[in-house]
Amino acid sequence: MRLDDYDPNINVEDQRGSGGGGGFGGGGGGLLMGLLPMIGSRFGCGGIVVVLILMAVFGGMGGLGGLLGGGQSSAPTAQTGSPRAGTDTTSSCNLTPESKAACNAFSSADNTWEAIFAKNGQRFEAPKLVFFDGNGRSGCGAAQSAMGPFYCPTDQGIYLDTSFFNELSTRFKAEGDFAQDYVIAHEFGHHIQKLLGTNAQVQQAQRQASETEGNALSVRLELQADCYAGVWAAANRSRLEAGDIQEGMTAAQAIGDDTLQKESQGRVVPDSFTHGTSAQRQAWLKRGLDSGDPAQCDTFSGAI
Repeated sequence: MRLDDYDPNINVEDQRGSGGGGGFGGGGGGLLMGLLPMIGSRFGCGGIVVVLILMAVFGGMGGLGGLLGGGQSSAPTAQTGSPRAGTDTTSSCNLTPESKAACNAFSSADNTWEAIFAKNGQRFEAPKLVFFDGNGRSGCGAAQSAMGPFYCPTDQGIYLDTSFFNELSTRFKAEGDFAQDYVIAHEFGHHIQKLLGTNAQVQQAQRQASETEGNALSVRLELQADCYAGVWAAANRSRLEAGDIQEGMTAAQAIGDDTLQKESQGRVVPDSFTHGTSAQRQAWLKRGLDSGDPAQCDTFSGAI
C-alpha cells in the first residue's frame, strides 16, 4: 500500500529505550500479568478490565490486548540494543522502517476518519500513537510486548511495540505492508468505537452479562473494529497495490480465535471466543472494504 507521506502533525509519543514500567516481578501484579492471556481467552475484555482495576488498586500493572485477545503469546524478553526514543514526531517515525510504516498507517487512518466524521457532522478527536519496546506505560496500566498492539480508551492511545510486525510475518505467516497497516487500522477502529460511545455501551452490558454473553459482546466489538479497518482501506483504495487485500485477509485468518486455539491448545472452545473466528474476521474486514460505509459495520444487530 502506497503510504509514504505521513502527516508530521500526528500525535506520537515514544517510550522506547526508557525501560518502561518494569518487568513481571514477584508481587501480585506480576502474577496477574502472567495470567492475562488465560483470562483474556476465558473471560474476554470484561475479565481483563476487572484484572486491570485490581492491578491499579494493588499497585500492579496491566493493559488491554486489542488485536489478538486470548491467543497465546510468548513472555517478553529483555530488549538489548533497542533504539533510543525519538525526540519529536519526525525522529520517532523515522527511527526504524517499522516505525515509519506505523506512522504512515496511523496518519492515513487519522485523516480518513476525521474526514468521515466531518461529513457526518460528528466531532472527531484524534488519538495518539505510542511506541514502546518490551515494557511501557499506558493509561490502562503497563504495556507489555506479550500483549501485542492494543488501544487504551483511558488515554486514547494506540500502543505498539514494532517487534510485533516481525511476529506477524514469522509466527502468523501474515506478510506484507498491508498486513501491518491492518493492525494499526484495527486499533484505530477501537478509537472510533470510543468516540461513538460503543465501547462504553459494551462494557456496561458486559457488567450485567454472563461469561459467555460477555465474550459474545467482545466478539462483536472486535469484528466491528475489523470492519472499520476495511472502511479505512476502502477510502484509500487508490493507494492499494496488487496483493494488498489478500495480505489483509491472510492476517485476519491467522488471528481468528478458532485458528489460535487450534494452534495453542489443539481444540476449539467457541464460548471462550473474544475476537471472532477467522472466517468472521475476514468477512467483516471485507464488508468494510466492499462498502466503504461505517454504517455497514453494525455487528450488534442480527447474526455475525
